[in-house]
Amino acid sequence: MAAFERILSGSSGLDEMLDNIRLGDNVVWQVTTLEEFQCFTLPFVRQAIADGRNLIYMRFGNHEPLLSPQPGLKIYEFDSNEGFETFTVNIRNRITEEGFDAFYVFDSLSSLQSVWYTDLMMGNFFRVTCPYLFILDTVAYFPLLRGRHSYDAVAKIRDTTQLLLDVHSGNGKLYLQPLKVWNRNLPEMFLPHICNMETGECTTLRGGIPLSRYYQLADEAEAESQDQNLDSYDRFFALARLEYKHGTFSEETEDQIIESTMTKDARLHERIKQYFKPKDYFKLRDRMVGSGAIGGKACGMLLARRIVSTLLPEYAAYTEPHDSFYIGSDVFYTYIVSNGCWKTRIAQRTKEGYYSEAEPLRQALLSGEFPADIREKFRALLEYYSGSPIIVRSSSFLEDGFNNAFAGKYESVFCVNQGTPEECLEAFEDAVRTVYASTMDLSALEYRRQRGLENQDEQMAVLVQRVSGAFWGDYYFPAAAGVGYSHSLYRMRKDMDMSAGLLRIVAGLGTRAVDRPENDYPRLASLDRPAVSLYSSVADKHRYSQRNIDVLDVSDNQIKTLTFDSVMDQLPLWYKKAVMERDYEAEATLKRLNRWRQVWFINCQKLLANREFTTYMQKILQVLDEVYGNPVDIEYTVNIDEEGEFAVNLVQCRPLYTGAEGGTVQIPEIARKDTFFSLKDSSMGDSGEIRVDVVVQIDPIGYYEYPYNMKPKVAEALRKLNLYYRELGKKILLMTPGRIGTSSPELGVPVTFAAISNCCGICEVSDNRAGYMPELSYGSHMFQDLVEADIFYGAVWNDHRTPVYEENFFAGLENHFVDICPDMESMFAMFRVVEPEGLYCWNDAKEGRTVCGYPKNRS
Repeated sequence: MAAFERILSGSSGLDEMLDNIRLGDNVVWQVTTLEEFQCFTLPFVRQAIADGRNLIYMRFGNHEPLLSPQPGLKIYEFDSNEGFETFTVNIRNRITEEGFDAFYVFDSLSSLQSVWYTDLMMGNFFRVTCPYLFILDTVAYFPLLRGRHSYDAVAKIRDTTQLLLDVHSGNGKLYLQPLKVWNRNLPEMFLPHICNMETGECTTLRGGIPLSRYYQLADEAEAESQDQNLDSYDRFFALARLEYKHGTFSEETEDQIIESTMTKDARLHERIKQYFKPKDYFKLRDRMVGSGAIGGKACGMLLARRIVSTLLPEYAAYTEPHDSFYIGSDVFYTYIVSNGCWKTRIAQRTKEGYYSEAEPLRQALLSGEFPADIREKFRALLEYYSGSPIIVRSSSFLEDGFNNAFAGKYESVFCVNQGTPEECLEAFEDAVRTVYASTMDLSALEYRRQRGLENQDEQMAVLVQRVSGAFWGDYYFPAAAGVGYSHSLYRMRKDMDMSAGLLRIVAGLGTRAVDRPENDYPRLASLDRPAVSLYSSVADKHRYSQRNIDVLDVSDNQIKTLTFDSVMDQLPLWYKKAVMERDYEAEATLKRLNRWRQVWFINCQKLLANREFTTYMQKILQVLDEVYGNPVDIEYTVNIDEEGEFAVNLVQCRPLYTGAEGGTVQIPEIARKDTFFSLKDSSMGDSGEIRVDVVVQIDPIGYYEYPYNMKPKVAEALRKLNLYYRELGKKILLMTPGRIGTSSPELGVPVTFAAISNCCGICEVSDNRAGYMPELSYGSHMFQDLVEADIFYGAVWNDHRTPVYEENFFAGLENHFVDICPDMESMFAMFRVVEPEGLYCWNDAKEGRTVCGYPKNRS
């Protein structure tokens, strides 16, 4: 049929009044009750069936059904509790299936506000669904309950729909007044009308008395309305505050606040109710920009702080307060809808577009504009921080949950927050855009797909935190920062208590504690003996120490990585002594060479020797572990003063995935000739037996001699191999030189998790000829990825820790690299890709022994 073709509504008077409803029209009926909507819907349904239309009832509301099953009517049910995106996509998919010229009756839009808690998301649903229906030349009826929604939400619906019709009833009469009729205009069209549904007539009200009675009825309906200056989300909180002031705070109210604002995870929900007080919820709402949930990272941080303050009150003086802000998850979808990105978002949600549409969507998210009201709230937020450095952090729905850490998958962006207000606003908006765009990062997509989360609702909220620290000349940073674990997966010493907790700590910003920094080694401290170093000699302590420091440069308004030597002159002696030690052996050597100078290296020794500090950190980890009923990891900062006082800022907490329940494994006796490698105290992961389908070896010398600017191509080759064997359902054992996932190609292959997600095991191979050294970087984001994916992680050394490593063990097998990557001729000699039959790898975590080879009588 032709677009904009007239159709019959089942009411001749309505057809005459509106110059007919047309193909492409979305018709929103603003009603006081759904019975008023049915007065016009039932004739529409009867007419559509009589005319042989493709008629569909979209059922999703929490009210009684608007239509009953009958011949000629299709009924499809949807669950709005699945969340905005999943629900909206399912609706769109059904509309796509029905195609052109379909007729629809939708359940009440107002029921979506009841489930999603906000007018904003109800409006967003309509703003993306209505235009799609229009494109397909459909006719769709939507009811909207009067007085339930903010003026702003109703305005967005009015601006999007083709027809907005206002219905009132009273004194046995039914009235209708068109508020918007797109692309047609008749005399008296927009005057109130009285409708006789028995005869189908609609008569214009012209007389003074009939008009007076109509406006009196409309005035009475308006008096019953809620405060429409506020979103329903804000009205709910205002009512909750009022009730609390009068001594009432119901369990129902608390449950709704937690579910709408914090989490839908039942385990976290229970713990929040245990430790939060009503004032905590209201303070949270006061610090929100927009509506929706604050996401997993923000929720975990707030819960952890409440647990610690409740159970460890004696340490209150050592705890730094926080004044974070939260950009609600609804702002994320509003940003997508407002910038016309929804079509691309839908395409990316399909199996075919999951990867291919990710980059176009990422670029669109980086270039969008924020609505004016959100920008004003951003300005107020920045005025509050007033020149203090802040960090803009991802806090998605699924992030930092049980078994789903998303460690390092989404972006965090520092804003030094120096400059004019407009410059600071621009930098802040770019930071939020960067966080939003990181949802389309390849590693994040791969992580979600690998864990079966690609179809789950994953909205992005944002956590804005003041950067904890102090000004040191032109630089700003905390005395120390890092990550902590209530349970260690890596036995660094034979006598180590793995349940005592472990800290990974650096001087300066904590970024160097979670990344795999180049030529740098964060300090690891087991909290059973925190001051004990892993190394006995001063030379080794110096060699395996932190050399660079991440700082915020307030003069250049950016984050920088500097050598510690370059900032030494700006640091007071008391601070140096707190986080550094002198290397007197090196100084003696320099003196003999007539080149004496002081030689310092970072190891945070004095801080770790402070039993008050380490005891507090251990207690934090213990109480969080106990309350969560699960190991946890935290991120923290530490500030100190000249007198040795310290303050800890707990900036993140999440359940720590420690792998499948292990135990012991019996490693069979394997002949020396059948052993690929044997490791001692050089692996991390659970005890277990792994069948290896594919072995990928990267030649250390070949990689070393490969041009520096071409080394990222090696990572691309790994990604191709990863995808190829993933499609075949075969698991890879990767043998790679140096540090996997490093940011410095000269130290190892700079891969992301997406390139190695199909591995069953990864071994970092040392090579003295090329200078490659593994680093079992416990606590880094890369390490957490491997743990969550149950990927074995080991190191092949050139010493007693590797009794056996036969580099040419598979020399007699066919190398498949040429067939899989025929366009990468320059790497043919570097890669060996083989598919051995019957190869296994065993890891005995208890004994610290790992063996890979061919067992006897095993196929």
